[in-house]
Amino acid sequence: RRTFRELGATTELLAVEAAAKGAGAAPRRACGLTDREVEVLVLVAAGRSNRAIADELFISVKTVARHVSNIFTKLGVSSRAAATAKAFEHDLV
Repeated sequence: RRTFRELGATTELLAVEAAAKGAGAAPRRACGLTDREVEVLVLVAAGRSNRAIADELFISVKTVARHVSNIFTKLGVSSRAAATAKAFEHDLV
């Protein structure tokens, strides 16, 4: 974790922290997020744009936009910042 922080590797740090917390199915089911939506949410929380997320996950920008929209709906939020806050609040990232 320290190394990721020092390198500024936010996405990797979030993934390690999620794994360390045992971010298994229970918290995801609580919010109704799919595994892919959690992946997208981790990248949103890391400040990535839809284009950057699409490139990293090898999906289209339109698919990312749909995932982000679904995440907002399921979390009951209307912005990336609010989704990020909810994700941390519910130990999703």
